[in-house]
Amino acid sequence: MTTAATASGGNAGQRGVDAARRAEILAEPGFGRYFTDHMFTSTWTPDLGWHDAAVRDYGPFRLDPATATLHYAQEIFEGLKAYRHPDGSVWLFRPEMNAARFQRSARRLALPELPVEDFLTAVESLVRTDVDWVPPTGDEHSLYLRPFMFASEVFLGVRPANEVTFAVIASPAGSYFAGGVRPVSIWLSEEYARAAPGGTGAAKCGGNYAASLLAQREAIANGCDQVAFLDAAEHSTVEELGGMNLFFVYHDGTIVTPELSGSILEGVTRSSIIEIADDLGYKVIERQVGIEEWRSGVASREITEVFACGTAAVITPVGTLKWRGGEVVSARVDEVSMRLRQQLVDIQYGLAPDGHGWLRRVA
Repeated sequence: MTTAATASGGNAGQRGVDAARRAEILAEPGFGRYFTDHMFTSTWTPDLGWHDAAVRDYGPFRLDPATATLHYAQEIFEGLKAYRHPDGSVWLFRPEMNAARFQRSARRLALPELPVEDFLTAVESLVRTDVDWVPPTGDEHSLYLRPFMFASEVFLGVRPANEVTFAVIASPAGSYFAGGVRPVSIWLSEEYARAAPGGTGAAKCGGNYAASLLAQREAIANGCDQVAFLDAAEHSTVEELGGMNLFFVYHDGTIVTPELSGSILEGVTRSSIIEIADDLGYKVIERQVGIEEWRSGVASREITEVFACGTAAVITPVGTLKWRGGEVVSARVDEVSMRLRQQLVDIQYGLAPDGHGWLRRVA
């Protein structure tokens, strides 16, 4: 990105949200409801590469009806957060992992790969410009960051686009659990698959999430919060939820998570939990987990805890697994999952030592 080094100088002014209104928003931000005053954008073409990078006023894109992404879904995105620490400083958590995954997603969707340093420069430039939008420390509030890339060339034809837009927007976010962490209920999707071998399951692209929405609607219709998907070939092994990775805690303290098979998204939170669990003395195994193992293990109490993880919720216990004709309810222990969650959150918010060097200061 040829102008990345000067991107932070592209500030074009405020949208007009005054300090009083911003304070009201930060007190009760919700999730994805409000957006900061600015965004970062840049453009890629074959002849110029990445160019025209700058922080600009937040505002709509002007899209031609024939814009390629609207027809062929050539699009990827990321999700990460900026955290304010007790001393007022602002930090990112493992943004290099998001940058690397963004590259892998781009490669799979035939999009140009954005260099890691350019990704970091874009995110950091926006956070520094809109630093007043990072909520005060406490209550697990944060600034959610959404880098994304899409085919912005105007054409109809099945080929990789020759013009691509990269952007970063930011949204203040409250705690995923307004009234404290609570277990969620999971609907087992036995008809729909999230991804298949050789597909885009390991990429973070909008199409994967669109494909999960019908199953998610089915989950809600059956009184559940989330949906769990099985492998597309045999429908026998557990993969992940619609937007979260899964973990199982066994009675001997062993923690098992479904191995990455090419159809499971490699979560940053998932990776961090594996390392934190090892720090705390737990044995973590990555392997296939059969759906019958989940059902019978919870019923017999061989599996003592089930939990899901992701950027938004960090870690959430799974209380109930439902399917057509039955359900099993996990024992309400949650000791391991809550211990892991607290350790991870404390690192993110600067309340525990960062022994891994995961935090990156922005302001």
